[in-house]
Order: sequence, then structure tokens, then C-alpha cells
Amino acid sequence: MPYRWTKPPSSDQPSLTLWPHRSLPRRGFAAMILFAFGMGTLPLYGLLGSVALWGILPFVLVMVGGLWWGLERSYKDGDVLEELTLREDTLHLRHTPARGAAKDWGCNIYWARVEQHAHGGPVTDYVTLSGNGRTVEIGSFLSEEERKQLYVELDAFLRDKSRSQH
Repeated sequence: MPYRWTKPPSSDQPSLTLWPHRSLPRRGFAAMILFAFGMGTLPLYGLLGSVALWGILPFVLVMVGGLWWGLERSYKDGDVLEELTLREDTLHLRHTPARGAAKDWGCNIYWARVEQHAHGGPVTDYVTLSGNGRTVEIGSFLSEEERKQLYVELDAFLRDKSRSQH
């Protein structure tokens, strides 16, 4: 799962960290670039020593460069992080997008509610947190199954914490 519950050493309260899934790790990225370069230059070996090699080689290099740029852009767009923390009785969500300023939301744990929207959201099984007069999304970049599991875990967490506050 591209999220993890942790308990910081300085606190007895767990925190939740969410991030987008990476289907191609950095090692696979390097292998893909090498494979594309190798397959792109394979037809050029028959042209060694001819002027035609220099006419085709720039196109191969542009293709490999375009693939590298596209994959690197995908990595940068995926640099999203969400952190849900509980300090005393305040639940705090911090959404750090790939570009732009971070967004914060907070509310008393007793008033916090988690909801799962099967339809009507930007994604299926959209998960939101509400409280303090605001509703915020959480984990929209997760897969449908991961959002369902996140909802179950968040609901259990909020029920447990709101009961223990009394």
C-alpha cells in the first residue's frame, strides 16, 4: 500500500503518510532508457561508416531524450505527499502537491468524520474528511481498492480516538 501508519518516537499518537504509487521504480527507469537507446541504435549498426548514420542518429537521440523527459516529468508530477497527524485532540492533514503551496486542514478529533463517496467525486470511492466547517479529500491518488481500505482504517481510527477522548 502506498500509505503507512507510523508512531513517531516523540509521540504516542500514530500518524498516517500517503503517497502515489510508483509503477516504474528508478531502477526500471534506467533500464527503460537503456533499452530504448539500444533498440533505437540497433538499426544504425548497418549504417556504420555511411553518411546516412548521421542523418538518422539525431532522431534516435531525440526519441530517447523525449522518453527521458516524459518519465522524469511523471516522477515530478507524482511528488505528492499527504500527512495526517493527531496531536492531543487535534487532527491535522497536510497535503503537499507536486507544485504549489501546501494545504492544511485541522479539527478536533471528536468532530472529525470520514466519508466514502461511491459516486459523485472526482474518482470512484472518493474519501473525504470533514470537520470544523470544511470537507477535504484524502488519498485521491490511491487506487480504488486502496481508497476502500483507507476508508475502513480511517473510520476505525477516528472511532477509536473519539471514544478514548471521553
